[in-house]
Amino acid sequence: MARTTTPVCDFGQRAAAFDLPGVDGRRHTLESARGVNGLLVMFICNHCPFVKAVLDRIVRDTAELAVLGVGSIAIMSNDPSDYPEDSWDNMLRVARDKAFPFPYVMDAEQSVARAYGAVCTPDFFGFGADLTLQYRGRLDASGMQPAPPDTPRELFAAMSLVARTGRGPERQQPSIGCSIKWRDA
Repeated sequence: MARTTTPVCDFGQRAAAFDLPGVDGRRHTLESARGVNGLLVMFICNHCPFVKAVLDRIVRDTAELAVLGVGSIAIMSNDPSDYPEDSWDNMLRVARDKAFPFPYVMDAEQSVARAYGAVCTPDFFGFGADLTLQYRGRLDASGMQPAPPDTPRELFAAMSLVARTGRGPERQQPSIGCSIKWRDA
């Protein structure tokens, strides 16, 4: 596990298009995932302890963001040949067991992760209604263990602001997690 932090937010970067298969049996695109007030693109996986520590909070926050008109999608871009816990069958199981309120899709070619510049899991990209990047930060202060329950909900607050104003906060704390498991070239 290589511990990695995300770069600072590149405000105004356009969301890259995608068309990926979901564990729900449907294909999901940028257009189908977006909400009227924005889109949260999350790069997650099943094996990473950083993701496991916040998965229940991700489910909670994305469900509440949907009420504010912010769509969400989770993309798994790791190479499951070296990390069997990230297999399609395990993606199905995790999405079902956690009752994901968002599509969980596989980026088997890793082209979407590269297009977004994803570096770790979890890696969060928050876009406004115009699909320009407004947030590239952490969910909250959790690491490999969940932060205390009263920890500020940084991603939720940022995306709530984006939903209301179209702009993300100027100050953002980078996300931290396991590096993306790239295929050998």
